[in-house]
Amino acid sequence: MPQPYKIPLSVLVVIHTPALDVLLINRADSPGTWQSVTGSKDSEDETFEQTAIREVMEETGIRAASGILTDWNLENVYDIYPRYLPRYAPGVTRNREHVFGLCVPAGTPVTLNPREHTAWQWLPWRKAADTCFSPSNAEAILMLPEFMQ
Repeated sequence: MPQPYKIPLSVLVVIHTPALDVLLINRADSPGTWQSVTGSKDSEDETFEQTAIREVMEETGIRAASGILTDWNLENVYDIYPRYLPRYAPGVTRNREHVFGLCVPAGTPVTLNPREHTAWQWLPWRKAADTCFSPSNAEAILMLPEFMQ
């Protein structure tokens, strides 16, 4: 049975500690591709906050309730990378991504979904921004200190 097309509405969740160390996870389908938690809505009526909470749990095993999920009220609209276009309905070429931050205590355990990610690391925020493959992810991480004030 074919998978339904992905909805081009997604979240980016920058998971970080109070000391501004950022969690990055390595994509299973693209080794060396480090990113924050991302994911598309499962349905049109799922809120961005619900999507963020679900994706954080699915990808890292972290319960959003264990930290403080903050809606940064930012959205990125970008062209979907060509290799991912077949996941979307024909003619869909752009995605709208809503940005959140999630502050968790240092030492928060991480349990990856091995189908999606192969490794994780905590990095100081500037190094994390330099390590991300996605420009919108790097830009969000660079804004992290503004959201901690």
